[in-house]
Amino acid sequence: MRVAVFSSKHYDRIFLDEANGGRHELVYHEARLTPATAALAEGFAAVCAFVNDQLSEPALEMLHAGGTRLLALRSAGFNHVDLAAAERLGMTVARVPAYSPHAVAEHAAALVLSLNRRTYRAYNRVREGNFSLDGLLGFDLNGKTVGVIGTGKIGLVFARIMHGFGCRILASDPTPAADAPGHVEYVDTDTLYRESDIISLHCPLTPQTRHLIDGAAIAQMKRGVMLINTSRGQVVDTAALLAGLKSGRIGFVGLDVYEEEESLFFQDLSDRVIADDMFMRLTTFHNVLITGHQGFFTREAMGNIAAITIGNITAFESGQGTLHRVGAQRLA
Repeated sequence: MRVAVFSSKHYDRIFLDEANGGRHELVYHEARLTPATAALAEGFAAVCAFVNDQLSEPALEMLHAGGTRLLALRSAGFNHVDLAAAERLGMTVARVPAYSPHAVAEHAAALVLSLNRRTYRAYNRVREGNFSLDGLLGFDLNGKTVGVIGTGKIGLVFARIMHGFGCRILASDPTPAADAPGHVEYVDTDTLYRESDIISLHCPLTPQTRHLIDGAAIAQMKRGVMLINTSRGQVVDTAALLAGLKSGRIGFVGLDVYEEEESLFFQDLSDRVIADDMFMRLTTFHNVLITGHQGFFTREAMGNIAAITIGNITAFESGQGTLHRVGAQRLA
């Protein structure tokens, strides 16, 4: 099967080619998939897209007109896909439901540790010959309360990591995990906001979770709370986040995702002026640590993403094997 791979970097090619083993014809495009670039997929039965590609109705109509019938997402999230339009057009949407919960959970833990002990500030100081400890005071994680919003595979791995530090674990999820260990205490979000020293987001982006962390939620949180987001950028209202930082209600922020990241992340913009005012304001805070959506970026996760993506393409073509399909019913 001919597959047009969008938003591809050199590392994508390495892992996809290895998983493919010559079974399918993979044609790589560095460009993001948008209505303006959809014509690049003309004549391709399948398109392989990433998290910041725009699979909107106009893009899908162009892809369908060009012969595309499979949208193979190399991501777990599918909020960037117009599922209703895909179903109307008879296009199959497949995703990677799980690739390595440890990758994202461990990155969230790394953000917690880096923010708490100011390792990013200490690193720069030592390079400049400054060995002062002023401004680097942290706190013991042992005994602190960690709130986990979303207890899928990633959320539960993160909870286990933080429990290993001696933390009390509170959790909120509309569907509590049947396999949640005994140290995970489910509470309502109001209780979680009120009692948590650290709050980490591990929920998908849905109409219900968009701007879940808004001004009202932040107002309920402990003063000086640490907020970590490795899920989806739009779960957090950036304007409210900035207000919380300025007021001191939020004491630390660790972000691996950002509300308007599609115009920024996964590209080198070091020689350009970044016009996103809210993002640039975030970077001015000494207690904010931002990484460019790299939580998934481990050898194990990349290998699994590639293997499952190629498996979805093969299953679609042959009608055999496991096809991790996403349906419009998931919009509900």
